[in-house]
Amino acid sequence: MTRSARVLVVLAALFAMMAGTGCNKLKARDQLNKGVQSYKSARYEEAIEHFKTAVDLDSSLTNARLYLATAYAQQFVPGLDNEENTRNANMAIQEFQKILDANPSREQQIHSLKGIASLYFNMKKFDQASEYHRKVIAADPNDPETYYSIAVIDWTQAYQEDQKARVGIGLRPDAQLKDKKVCAALREKNAKNVEDGISDLQKAIQLRPDYDDAMAYINLLYRQRAEYECDNPPSQEADIKTANEWVDKTIATKKAKAEKAGPTGVITTETPTNK
Repeated sequence: MTRSARVLVVLAALFAMMAGTGCNKLKARDQLNKGVQSYKSARYEEAIEHFKTAVDLDSSLTNARLYLATAYAQQFVPGLDNEENTRNANMAIQEFQKILDANPSREQQIHSLKGIASLYFNMKKFDQASEYHRKVIAADPNDPETYYSIAVIDWTQAYQEDQKARVGIGLRPDAQLKDKKVCAALREKNAKNVEDGISDLQKAIQLRPDYDDAMAYINLLYRQRAEYECDNPPSQEADIKTANEWVDKTIATKKAKAEKAGPTGVITTETPTNK
């Protein structure tokens, strides 16, 4: 075979490979579109198969993998403890992680991090959920909802410890905690979560001044702090007073937002004109 002939054979092979690759990419996008239609119709298992095929055909099609991870996440039911449910959560986390490993766009990165954090929270893996929410903040430090999400985790963990302490001494949920030894032990376990939670909620409200959900949780965290300050009545009273003030702020903010929304329930910044 002459040198020219060999070159032609190599070029033909390259063109064939390129044509095959291009064909696969077109097929992958077709599977992605079919998956999106199934997803929008809440046929998640069908959507998953389309997205899996799309990823197999074109591993660089990040949107297909993002939809695949989200479809798995939709299949997960919080609080349902069985093998299939856990598998759906783990598959979603695995796909989100693959996106993160592939140097995605900032938007895709944040979406994946939030997806993992949400799944871990619903699986009651609070430390992992907080870890991934912190990664979201590193990528987007101006997202008030992420600070709020971390604070909810802090309150949840503190509340759980508080309930354990009460059960340990046979104290009713609505009774006042007065055992100073128990208070000291509870402070040791809860102080960091409570202080971090209050700090994160303050950041959330700085970023979104009418964030009434964040205000409601500041109230709850101050009450958790008051719980372990039974050996310091002035501080305890001050925290309860602050908690009550945040209740008032929450109510006032919700009322203001409702009035601004008007009868339609949609908040608008436009000023109505008289006709």
